[in-house]
Amino acid sequence: MTDSRNFMMIFRFEPDFEYQPTQEERDTQHRQWGKFIGDIAIQEKLVSTHRLGFEGRQIAPDQAVTTGIHLSGGLTIGGNMIVRAKSLDEAVEMAKACPILSVGGRVEVRDINQE
Repeated sequence: MTDSRNFMMIFRFEPDFEYQPTQEERDTQHRQWGKFIGDIAIQEKLVSTHRLGFEGRQIAPDQAVTTGIHLSGGLTIGGNMIVRAKSLDEAVEMAKACPILSVGGRVEVRDINQE
């Protein structure tokens, strides 16, 4: 793809550690994400994608370590995807098909510095 740049989609959602989706709900989510990622890959615009787990630690400037993931405004990052697009607007249009939006999540689209 000529004249394209890389953009990152950052997937944010509010985790509900009490809720366990049914097998049918998990299967539906997998199909929706597979279609979303597959549609971008078919267009040869997918660079990479990563899904994050819920186990983590945070290191503060004073080197103190806290167990757990970061929540900001009740939201955490669930993963990211890097895509190739001609513009930020094109990357935003791709992100509008993201299945996380249908469950109350958000997608942040950012340019990646090529320097």
